[in-house]
Amino acid sequence: MTGFLNPFPMTTTLFDLKDRLVWVAGGAGYLGQAVVKALAAAGAQVLCLDLDDKAAAFVSGENLSDRVYPLSCDLNRTDLLPEFVKAQTERFGPPHGLVNLSFGSTAKKLEELSAEDFDRVNHAALTSTFLLAREVSPYMIHNGGGSIVLFASMYGMVSPDGGVYESPMNKNPLEYGVGKAGVIQMTRYLAVHWAQSGIRVNCISPGPFPNPTVQEKHPDFIDRLSGKSPMNRIGVSEEIAGPVLFLLSKASSYVTGHNLVVDGGWTAW
Repeated sequence: MTGFLNPFPMTTTLFDLKDRLVWVAGGAGYLGQAVVKALAAAGAQVLCLDLDDKAAAFVSGENLSDRVYPLSCDLNRTDLLPEFVKAQTERFGPPHGLVNLSFGSTAKKLEELSAEDFDRVNHAALTSTFLLAREVSPYMIHNGGGSIVLFASMYGMVSPDGGVYESPMNKNPLEYGVGKAGVIQMTRYLAVHWAQSGIRVNCISPGPFPNPTVQEKHPDFIDRLSGKSPMNRIGVSEEIAGPVLFLLSKASSYVTGHNLVVDGGWTAW
């Protein structure tokens, strides 16, 4: 009787990203920083994209300049995206991976939300997300394929519990949740569209990952947020990095069109 033939004899190679080029949009944000640092530690070359000088300040402050290249990019300027993608591809080569953590939100109550607010936020959440992925795709295909990881949210699947968001906190806003629900469906559509071209498309839906400022200023809110999770705690930024590395690596080579929920069980009950 023959034994099982392991197609990956060295487990460590499953997650190997050595010298793979990965673009991370929103890379200087709270979750983005953890992702960028994990990618660099895994051997990847990283383009860290963010607004203004945020990426440069982050890369310099963390001494990551040997593997991480900071770039200023406003994804809302969709008219400039084709030229931006072309220029960076000519400079660095085609990306093997794209991670998009960018998002839009007004932080307004539903009653205060204008039509212009709604459209502006979802231009960032949906239109720019779609266009960036589409502009990158021909270069990935020409390079033999790649992996795209979009970011949705638990609030793309469920509605916020008002009891958790007592004053002075506001409920997670409507337009944010609508946009993230759209990202989940966009993931499925793009995954099917590019499946035979060698591009995998997946998304991650984080649960409660409040940034350090919120944690420090609103401990009572953090307690309520923690109590809503079956694990009875909030997530920390490093817990997002592992799922991203999985979806970018060979370990997920037969995974596409999937929404990977990282929420401590929040949406399980």
